[in-house]
Amino acid sequence: MVTVKSKEKLPTWDCFAARPADFSSFFRRVLSMNLDLSLPVSIRTHLLSFVISAFQSLDNGLLRKECAPLVSITIWHNLSSDDVRVEALEQHKQLPKAWRATSKRYDASDDVTKAKIRFDRAWLFSMTLDFLNCLHRKTESTSGTTPPNHGQDSDISSPGLTSLDNVLYGERFIEFLIDLESQLPTRRYVNALLRDLHLLAAISLSPLFNDSSNVLLRNLTNLLRHFLHFSMDDHTGAQRSGSESYMVHCQTLARLQRVALKHFPAKLTILALSNYAAIDSRAELETHLASLTTEEKRTLCALLHLRTSYPKSSTVVVDGTFLSEVLVTAHERVETFQEVVKGLSICPTEKTLLELNVLRNQDYDGSRPLAIPKLNLQYLTVGDFLWRSFILHRCEALYAIKQDVEDVLKRIRPVPSEPNQPLKLEGFSRMALPISKPSILDEAPALVGELKPAYVRAEIALDCSRLADNVRREWDALRPGDVVFLLAVGQTTDETGELGHNVPFNNAALMGLKRLRTAQVAQVLDENGRTLRITSESHPNGFDHPQRSRIRRLHINLDTAAYISDRANISKGHPDVYNEINLLVRRKGRENNFKPVLESIKISTLSDVPIPTWLQEVFLGYGDPASANYRKLATKLTSVDMRDTFLDWSHLQQSMSNKAIETADEVGKTLEPPYVLELSELSELSERPDADGERGPKKRRRALVETDATAQQVVKVSNYKPPRAGPYPTDAPKINQVRFTPAQIEAILSGTQPGLTCIVGPPGTGKTDVAVQVINNLYHDFPTERTLLVAHSNQALNQLFQKIIALDIDERHLLRLGHGEEDLATDSSYGKQGRVESFLSNRGRYLVEVDRLAINFGAPGAHGNSCETAAYFDAVYVKPAWVKYREVARSTDATSNDVVEAFPFHAFFANAPQPLFPADVSKKEADEIATGCYRFVQKIFAELANIRPFELLRNSRDKANYLLVKEARIIAMTATHAAIRRQEIEALGFHYDNVVMEEAAQITEIETFLPLALQRPKDGQLPLRRVVLCGDHLQNSPIIQNLGLRQYANLEQSLFLRLIRLGVPAVHLDRQGRARPTLADLYRWRYPGLGDLPIVTAATEFLTANAGFRYEYQFINVPDYKGVGEAEPTPHFLQNLGEAEYCVAIYQYMRLLGYPAARISILTTYAGQRALIRDVLQHRCARNPLFGLPKVVTTVDHYQGEQNDYVLVSLVRTKRVGYLRDIRRLTVALSRARLGLYVLGRRAVFEACYELKQAFDQLSSRPDQLQLVT
Repeated sequence: MVTVKSKEKLPTWDCFAARPADFSSFFRRVLSMNLDLSLPVSIRTHLLSFVISAFQSLDNGLLRKECAPLVSITIWHNLSSDDVRVEALEQHKQLPKAWRATSKRYDASDDVTKAKIRFDRAWLFSMTLDFLNCLHRKTESTSGTTPPNHGQDSDISSPGLTSLDNVLYGERFIEFLIDLESQLPTRRYVNALLRDLHLLAAISLSPLFNDSSNVLLRNLTNLLRHFLHFSMDDHTGAQRSGSESYMVHCQTLARLQRVALKHFPAKLTILALSNYAAIDSRAELETHLASLTTEEKRTLCALLHLRTSYPKSSTVVVDGTFLSEVLVTAHERVETFQEVVKGLSICPTEKTLLELNVLRNQDYDGSRPLAIPKLNLQYLTVGDFLWRSFILHRCEALYAIKQDVEDVLKRIRPVPSEPNQPLKLEGFSRMALPISKPSILDEAPALVGELKPAYVRAEIALDCSRLADNVRREWDALRPGDVVFLLAVGQTTDETGELGHNVPFNNAALMGLKRLRTAQVAQVLDENGRTLRITSESHPNGFDHPQRSRIRRLHINLDTAAYISDRANISKGHPDVYNEINLLVRRKGRENNFKPVLESIKISTLSDVPIPTWLQEVFLGYGDPASANYRKLATKLTSVDMRDTFLDWSHLQQSMSNKAIETADEVGKTLEPPYVLELSELSELSERPDADGERGPKKRRRALVETDATAQQVVKVSNYKPPRAGPYPTDAPKINQVRFTPAQIEAILSGTQPGLTCIVGPPGTGKTDVAVQVINNLYHDFPTERTLLVAHSNQALNQLFQKIIALDIDERHLLRLGHGEEDLATDSSYGKQGRVESFLSNRGRYLVEVDRLAINFGAPGAHGNSCETAAYFDAVYVKPAWVKYREVARSTDATSNDVVEAFPFHAFFANAPQPLFPADVSKKEADEIATGCYRFVQKIFAELANIRPFELLRNSRDKANYLLVKEARIIAMTATHAAIRRQEIEALGFHYDNVVMEEAAQITEIETFLPLALQRPKDGQLPLRRVVLCGDHLQNSPIIQNLGLRQYANLEQSLFLRLIRLGVPAVHLDRQGRARPTLADLYRWRYPGLGDLPIVTAATEFLTANAGFRYEYQFINVPDYKGVGEAEPTPHFLQNLGEAEYCVAIYQYMRLLGYPAARISILTTYAGQRALIRDVLQHRCARNPLFGLPKVVTTVDHYQGEQNDYVLVSLVRTKRVGYLRDIRRLTVALSRARLGLYVLGRRAVFEACYELKQAFDQLSSRPDQLQLVT
């Protein structure tokens, strides 16, 4: 049960929480059974899977308590000698102290506890020895079946050589060791033990490893080798740089040379006197050590403190070959992970698409591990996180490309043709065109320090004459930088040598793919070599002129690494790959951004991107989870201006009812907003020293608990009068109208403070409004700081951006990057070019105002000619006039009339609402009005000063870049755009202080990390002050297509979810204002403490019944339609015609009753059903004005973050629950509706699913036949 639930990412350990003592006994029994050699190996493999699941869930305190002793410092009792142990303890000053503490604990324990301690410290050692015995054991296979192949091995059950069960156990145990090595708390002491056991040498000499059919075992061993040799300090967690790693390697070689020269001068003198580079390779070391006898090798190992013997129960043979392997493995130079990443190509070829890791991942079923890294709860270093992310995202990209290529080849159905003849196709794909071989145009010289050409330019001709106009326009829309694929497709044959059209289309090699090369579009030309301009040359109705030629010439840049390799192969007598190219394949733009994203990850991995010191430990998963919270930071603000966050004094009191509120003047006095809060920290009160000195750690913790239980935090509140911005009505600030809840206020306060803020927002709790208010506060409270706004999707980003526009934020400081900007429902353009045009448009308007000011002063001249002349005018006329006015205003003898008469801008403000100064105005009020008017004037010149660079810059690209780097203060982009443009943005010198991320639970970890690193480090650190993550980890996670990467590697893990699991403090919003309370009850059980806002219990729309329906929500059981339930026309493309027809019928019924189409959404759980429902709607509703089309028909996954009044949901499945077993997806489906929800599905299937029980218990409480009323 645990293994299956862990694989499917379902709640695993909750069932044990109520009986911790029983679980402890159960867990120790499992550990004991793992060591029971009388059990079949297959049973022990399942037990080991249970232990692996436990070590992957160390965020659970129950498991952490049981697992920690198994990997503690006590396992060093199993090191080969006292000398080895002393060397290990000397690596860090805290280790001897920890060792002595464990010894004292053991000595002070009773016999039962001593036995437990001895078992704990020997368990891993005994398991590892047994694992080595399995690798070296030669037996017949005892398993009666052969496991699924999944492209992993050709035949792992070689009779008479190794046991199949041993292979499976060995693979699982290596996975277990990799998990231990890949997290610092488990690696800290385990790494020394595994190195002492010469694990890699013992594995590499075992029969299982040397059986060529056990490919997966070998790949897993290579992954284990990577983590064993990962260059870092195992105790501090510091990652070594390349030079530091090499110095450690040189010290190891120096020790070998000293011992060799002292004890083996006759045989190893050359080794002892050679330079390090000459002896750090495997071949050189083997050559030097070949002259030693077995006993001499044994002596050399002993002198180097390397283990030379194993317990008698071990089957590892310590002979000369083994000792040589030990010495070589300990002293050979191992590539760093940066060197490995540098050698990996981003652009795929036919070999990388068909490599075993890609094939294994797509057919993963959980029966065997995968030779890929996992995204764990913790990482070794930032570099380790980036390396894992690059490897996994590269696999995901290769998988997606392979799927697209297979789909194209399946559709075009190539037919056999003679060599050097044009490709003949029986089918068609809009994503592919037959071509002739590309012509190489140019090969640029290599850049300095590079071996490959800077670029290789080629040309291919595209014949678009037979394409439909809409398809041709898609090809014409190719842009520079788009990735295309050049394929060599030949005849497809099966085992008989005949055309294999009947072969299942599950492997590109079976469909005739011989070669694949990657290229990037450089330019799209017409047949005359002119740049193709679609907008100017297309016919107004969208169709080309019938006589216009449709030949396109595509200039492309070939993958230089593959090009160099292909040229080398030609010199060896292999055929020219590019002469075989006969097909061009493109991909959809949204799916084809893998290259810049992978390049960003790769460059980040190679450049050691730092993380702010205050965030690093929390990001890696170590230390105090609350260390990045503002309460723990030395930079926390003592005073916070909340501006318009509070609507009035009662709102402030309700929001801080758990705190003692004091005003600056007198207790209990009512103040008008805006408010400034001064917060006293309880920790400051609790950490005062005692009379006899400083408090010890235990006293301090006890005092903190006592203080937290008795003291009440004091909040000192003051207010101020906002300065006037000018005399015009448009100068009045836009005030927030949202009455935030106490939890929202806490989130806003935390987000305004420095540090990390995590905001958990259940459906309808207003996390977007909270994020907007945080941005508003940061904008006004910190005028010199800049904020980066990131979201998962363009739709979510636009919703957030539109709310920001409605606040009191100057639009010149707003910038929206990416292609979603055109979908913003605003009159102004907030993209780069739109903002530049806005600046230039404002320039003319402000210069007209300068001319009016000149008239006000009677100043002749062209003062409004340019921003420069306006600046001179300000310095010569405006500021001196204001200085004179201030002299009068400051005079104690001046009256209000004197102040009014001294005001220098009467003529200029003649168009303002009059009278500008009321007749009975006081001196103070008159001065305030005058000062507000002067602020308005100075804003004109401040704006012109900001616009002046746009006068000087002539290039539109330079203007846009200047806007990004200097002018914009709130910059919005999607996480994907940040990944694609990282290098470009960083190179511009872009700087920002705050990051606010919406939908953080839907963004992968690396896509969350890259927006944090869009700027260059300062003093070795990223200058970030705040990171605000808003999301809901109980709704959908990031979408990962590859099953193995999703379930095994955990690539769908978001940073937001990981931080919540680690226990990082989070603010949980606890009031929903989206849905009727009865609708919210369907998912309220997922969010303990979730209540309702008053609006959902008082507003008329929530109190009114849904016309024509008996219930506001209902589950409708849909039987088979014409004897058919769910269908699967193609893999993973599920449809249910009965539910589609029923869903459309309900929609038609609602439209006939007068429900607006815009207030109805139709959701489904599969893309196939979405397509089917759209087809039915097109047939029955689209052309009928009575019905029309609903607002949206989409999948549940794509509708997260959206809502509508009425939602119809089709669950599709009628045989088994499928991936809907993940309750997160059902939570999204049930929480989109405000007033009415009608779910269509097969009751018997979903009602029987344990994970969905609580939701379906409520849905099933009502009749499962649609209840209508008339």
